[in-house]
Amino acid sequence: MTSAVDSILHLFELHGDSEYGGEEVTQLEHALQAATLAEAAGSSPSLITAALLHDIGHLMHSLPHDSPDSGIDDLHETSGHRFLQQYLPDSVTEPVRLHVAAKRYLCAVDPGYAAQLSPPSVTSLQLQGGPMSADEIRDFEDNHWSQDAVRLRKWDDQAKIAGLAVPTLDHFSHALQQVVSKESS
Repeated sequence: MTSAVDSILHLFELHGDSEYGGEEVTQLEHALQAATLAEAAGSSPSLITAALLHDIGHLMHSLPHDSPDSGIDDLHETSGHRFLQQYLPDSVTEPVRLHVAAKRYLCAVDPGYAAQLSPPSVTSLQLQGGPMSADEIRDFEDNHWSQDAVRLRKWDDQAKIAGLAVPTLDHFSHALQQVVSKESS
């Protein structure tokens, strides 16, 4: 493995067993479930990697897991994006950066979407700005990576099942390695 892959995976070793924001899964379980859904959908290695790493920003701060309940948005999509940009192409980092915007977008354009959000996701939605305005919707739709971000968002929403059997982090490290190798060549 390259040092880039080691640096990324080390965050899961350090903080992957932490609670995933009021959900019944850990950060690592959530990441593995999202990546499994992306893989099952036949996604590219880049989008599988984005699914695996979309919440890596949560692993990079020392805020308590219930900080949204105290009105604190950790801006994990921004910190995760910045960190991953050192190692990975836009095909990974942009869906990561946009996955929160995709939630806001879906809440604005799909009347049934907001109703299926988990209670912690509803709380964070309010901190993240709520449903998008008409101008924000147009800007989001014009973004080259918006559709990948929407796909990632839907996997994110589904990846909260306690005890679900999924492949290990090592399984997905191969997709990550492939994307890192392609970026560095």
